Amino acid sequence: MANNPGKKKNSVSTQQYLDIAEIKDDTVVMKDGTLRAVLLVSSINFSLKSEDEQNAVIASYVRFLNNLGFTLQIVIQSRELDIDNYLKYLENKEKEQTNQLLRVQTADYIDYIKELTSLGKIMNKRFMVIVPYNPLTDKRKGFFSLIGEALKPATVIRLKEKTFAKYKEMLDRRIESVAGGLESMGVSVARLDTQSLIELYYRTYNPETAANEELVDLNRIRVDA
Repeated sequence: MANNPGKKKNSVSTQQYLDIAEIKDDTVVMKDGTLRAVLLVSSINFSLKSEDEQNAVIASYVRFLNNLGFTLQIVIQSRELDIDNYLKYLENKEKEQTNQLLRVQTADYIDYIKELTSLGKIMNKRFMVIVPYNPLTDKRKGFFSLIGEALKPATVIRLKEKTFAKYKEMLDRRIESVAGGLESMGVSVARLDTQSLIELYYRTYNPETAANEELVDLNRIRVDA
């Protein structure tokens, strides 16, 4: 039977075109051997603050940038807010409500939410800071050691857990520094764990699929040896 070039070409996974080699231990391992951590950062209402408070925030941000000894990425992700589960929750509460007045008020609130969402899309914004670590920029390493790891960095990190642990330790130190600087501005910081990282990239690269098919929880996955 003759091979079908078109079929063979379509069978290639799109994963090989991504820059991500693997995600583990709350860390993203890139194919070039570098590491990434993603910090979820809360927002502040800058316009509602007094002039002195605004100046304090600006001064903290300037100090934060000046103290950085490495590059980082600030990402603002805007997604349409899915409130279907919230509406189902309210409808269940309405059915369970024994007080007639509260039941009517709950029904009115549900109608209000539905009418509000029908007028336009409600967007949800998330603010993230991506903290990198590149082992090739570590000046404490020797020249030949750097060259050796540069040949197949992703393979090195996958095969050598001690190497990965050492790189992750350096990344963790950067995260502590970045989190401290951000918290000085009055914002909350939380590092995304492995499950959250997978969901983030899953929803980013597959927005339509993610809307209809939820990602399986890692804790429910069992691998047979």
